[in-house]
Amino acid sequence: MNMTKKTLLLTALLFAAGSTTAWAAAPNDPLISNQSYLQQIHAYEAWDIAKSNTDIIIAVVDTGVDLEHPDLKDNLVPGANLVQPGKPPMDDKGHGTNVAGVLAAAADNDKGIAGLLWNAKIMPIKALESDGTGDEEKLGEGIRYAVDHGAKIVVLSLGLNKYSSYMSTIVDYAEERGVLLVAAVGNEGNAVRYPAAYPTVLAVGGVGKDNKAEPLSNSGPEIDIVAPWDVFTTAMRGTYTEKNGTSLAAPQVAAVSALLWSIHPDWKPYQIRNAIRQSAEDLGAPGWDPVTGFGLLRADRALSLEYKDDLFEPNDTSQSAKPLSINSVVDASFAGAEDIDWFVVDAPYDGVLRVQLTGEEAGLKGRLVYYADPVSNGVSYPDGLESGIDIPVTKGKSYLKLQSQGAPKGQGIYHLKTNFSMNPDVYEDNDRQYKAYVLPDRSQVVVGTFHAYQDVDWFAMTIDQPGTLKLKLSVDTARIDPVLLIQRKGGKEIIIDERSDGETETSMPIDVTPGTYYFRVSNITDYAYPVVGEYMLDIDFSTRYEDPNEPNDKPYQASLMELGTGYQGVLDTDSDVDWFKFKIDAESLVHFRLTDIPADRIISIGVTDASLAAQQTERVETTPTSTQLEAKLAAGTYYVKLTANRSFDTQLYTLTVDAEPLVAGFTDIGGHWAEEAITKLTGRQIVNGFAPYRFGPDRTLTRAEAVAMFVRAFGLKGGQATYSDVPNTHWAKDAIAAATRMGIVSGYEDGKFRPDSPLSRMELTAMLAHALGFTPRNGPAPYTDIDDSYWGSGILRTMKAEGWVQGFEDGRFLPGSPATRAQLAALLARTG
Repeated sequence: MNMTKKTLLLTALLFAAGSTTAWAAAPNDPLISNQSYLQQIHAYEAWDIAKSNTDIIIAVVDTGVDLEHPDLKDNLVPGANLVQPGKPPMDDKGHGTNVAGVLAAAADNDKGIAGLLWNAKIMPIKALESDGTGDEEKLGEGIRYAVDHGAKIVVLSLGLNKYSSYMSTIVDYAEERGVLLVAAVGNEGNAVRYPAAYPTVLAVGGVGKDNKAEPLSNSGPEIDIVAPWDVFTTAMRGTYTEKNGTSLAAPQVAAVSALLWSIHPDWKPYQIRNAIRQSAEDLGAPGWDPVTGFGLLRADRALSLEYKDDLFEPNDTSQSAKPLSINSVVDASFAGAEDIDWFVVDAPYDGVLRVQLTGEEAGLKGRLVYYADPVSNGVSYPDGLESGIDIPVTKGKSYLKLQSQGAPKGQGIYHLKTNFSMNPDVYEDNDRQYKAYVLPDRSQVVVGTFHAYQDVDWFAMTIDQPGTLKLKLSVDTARIDPVLLIQRKGGKEIIIDERSDGETETSMPIDVTPGTYYFRVSNITDYAYPVVGEYMLDIDFSTRYEDPNEPNDKPYQASLMELGTGYQGVLDTDSDVDWFKFKIDAESLVHFRLTDIPADRIISIGVTDASLAAQQTERVETTPTSTQLEAKLAAGTYYVKLTANRSFDTQLYTLTVDAEPLVAGFTDIGGHWAEEAITKLTGRQIVNGFAPYRFGPDRTLTRAEAVAMFVRAFGLKGGQATYSDVPNTHWAKDAIAAATRMGIVSGYEDGKFRPDSPLSRMELTAMLAHALGFTPRNGPAPYTDIDDSYWGSGILRTMKAEGWVQGFEDGRFLPGSPATRAQLAALLARTG
């Protein structure tokens, strides 16, 4: 169909089966046991009250009806064929026949099945093609034909996703003439289709045999009622079949409406809608909800319950506020001047809620107070409610308080109409290319709306480097048929449009060069009405980088590196190899750090010397995006070779090489005041590091470390010493035993040695004095922070006199301060 001429695809909404037991009002139709949905809606009880309505005409605007079906032909009146004017409205699809059977297959005629209406006047109007599709002009023409030719109810088991001002006018035309429209919501698990979504149309969803909402039954703020999804009904050529879908739920509601009119012929359409709603069996959350509406159709209750002008009472307080759809027309009443009606609405987005209150009788007016929450200060709208007021609302629940104003005694039936519209998105005003919202040149997701008539959104991105661009446009409602346009400034337009409501539009990867690119997001052009919903524009931009170090594919082309500087590059083909070289002037611990590796790539690092002989490296750390290696290398020139398991050019890796010169195999003693001593002792294998390539000269010395160094320095061996905290597995057990035997060290009074405790300056001095064989001397204390009674005073006098220790410039020794590894190394180096 030509979508550019204001036509839309109207998809007929299809259905399936049932069973029953004996009832007083049960007809004798032989296949009625297959119609289980009759029990779900309590049709048998309803038939005890009313079975037929031949006083009104019910139009079925669909694919036509099988005019010769034995279970239908007696209930048919002349209709119209709008697809092939002049021909009878014979069904060539079967869908209309399915609908008509649920509505009014002749009952108690000892044939086939029983329609909800045993006897009726059904007007078949063929407005859909044989494939079940059509356009809105034919649909509108069908409704108008039905209204103009005496129909009181029009059944519409079809739908489209787009709002149409033309169709809205047709719906109003029917309402103004007292005609009730009943429509299926659709079967896509999405938004309610039009015409069901128009406020005055009774919108019907579907439930399964367990009375739970069918997942594929459309839902939303427009739904009124649900009815069984599975039916057994009439089919083409005089047959019967199982069907399922909201198409077969809608005629059930239409039939019960006709039964209501048989009892209350003077009722208006709003009263029929009100009776259907208030008699429904609540299925979901209490009151109306957007999945099951007011609940399950109950034919028995619709015909027997006492009619209420206000189905929402009691709702006189915020605590008793009743759920109200954001897109509907509902009917209620003021019981008096003091009557207050509270409602709660649930907005799906930030936006504007338009509220209009009109009285059934002239002169009724109302005042409204809006509350963001029940305990907040309300915003009063004392005037204008009869013509409509716009209330800014935020996403979530908020409250409306209504009260009569100006009517005699404050009484009267009112009609409350709500309509929700979304706020403009944050990118507005960007409806023209020259107003395009400028986006950064990176991957991102843009979330926008179509908040106004013919709203389109333009975006611009200025790209500085070559790369690849891929766009995906998705929506959260079938009411949007997204269209994506991509254009390089001054270049050819690329339009991506699958012409399918609610479907995602995806571009192929596009190679882009530096320049400005425009993206236009729109709803299908001819039907760009405001939509409650969002689109998501997912922009995937990958920069394509060039390697600044090329050519460096061979060792003789290797890029010369400065230590400590990061070098970036890419491996843009599967055979690409990147070579780098660097030089160290002394033996060093060399660190190789490769970062910014693409998450789905593996880059291998090889290190060779000048003869290209591989050097052994040790892996220090590996993450999905980085690798660190280190190697102990002698002075000389070295090469680094990078290869990848798969090429990439959309991200730059970074290679950094650092070198720490080694002194005596350590990186942390060069330039230290104890460098010479540590080097000397390392050569004699008296001291070693606490970690690979680390001596830790300024680390606090433990008692076990000190003992081990003493034992090695003085060549001590043998001995037995048992301490409760030195197990046989302790690394310094033998050294502690040897030092104890020689009297260099001893334990504490509690029998412990405390090998891992810090060694103090006094303890270190005492150990050295014992190892050298010095004895304590008498005399005055040698340092200001030592008195004569201190246990180490004599040792300090001896060691100071012999020139082994000295205090600080202020005259103190600080005997309790921890000794360091460098201090011990310096003392042991003097022992020769």
